Amino acid sequence: MKLFYKQYGQGTPLIILHGLFGGADNWHSLATQLADQFHVVVPDLRNHGQSPHHPETNYPVMAADVAELLATLDLPSAIILGHSMGGKVAMQLALTRPELVQKLIVADMSPRGYTPLHNEIIAALNALDAASFTSRTEIEEVLAGPIPSLNLRRFLLKNLGRAADGTFAWKINLAGLAQSYPHLRTPVTGPPYPGPTLFLRGSKSEYIRATGEPTIRELFPHSRLTTIEGAGHWLHADNPEEFMRRVREFLA
Repeated sequence: MKLFYKQYGQGTPLIILHGLFGGADNWHSLATQLADQFHVVVPDLRNHGQSPHHPETNYPVMAADVAELLATLDLPSAIILGHSMGGKVAMQLALTRPELVQKLIVADMSPRGYTPLHNEIIAALNALDAASFTSRTEIEEVLAGPIPSLNLRRFLLKNLGRAADGTFAWKINLAGLAQSYPHLRTPVTGPPYPGPTLFLRGSKSEYIRATGEPTIRELFPHSRLTTIEGAGHWLHADNPEEFMRRVREFLA
């Protein structure tokens, strides 16, 4: 699949992969900063943003999409940084196509399987008839019940666009993502990745637990785990200065 992507700067190629319901735009600020040293490429993963929609969404096919992106850009390999779902895509690529991954950075995600953490969000978005609303404020107010966090609601509503007739419509393939969600909760597996790897976790997040660290060490034997203090799952937004410092230290 040909993914939509944005490019910044010049130098060693660095691919940044967003999380579920995210997009390339979420990483614009940090990509702009990293462009002083790297050729940063930030794609929309399948069924997100401006990339094509497809009924099949799982980690092997998404990793293959990223491999195709590297081929399109004529890049024999790159540093891969992935957050949340994008972190699993990055891990899958490293485990199955290690020759494409110079270094790996995984932001607040483990290779393990996860419980259905997003069912309420998916249900709330599916229940919403976006075309019937006249303003984003109205939609935000309706979502306040099932999704109390204002920051989370505003993050999700970045996926809202306008259809050809001017009505609101989702840019993401909401139906496809809902159908594929069980596949997005599965673990990633493969032969151990031999390259240097950095796992970053938020101190307020439960995504990387102590019980999962043996699996991390087994699959990524040359990895280290660092905690970003005061940050939750969106650690790059909660503490961007510390996140950036840790990334630059690792890449240096």
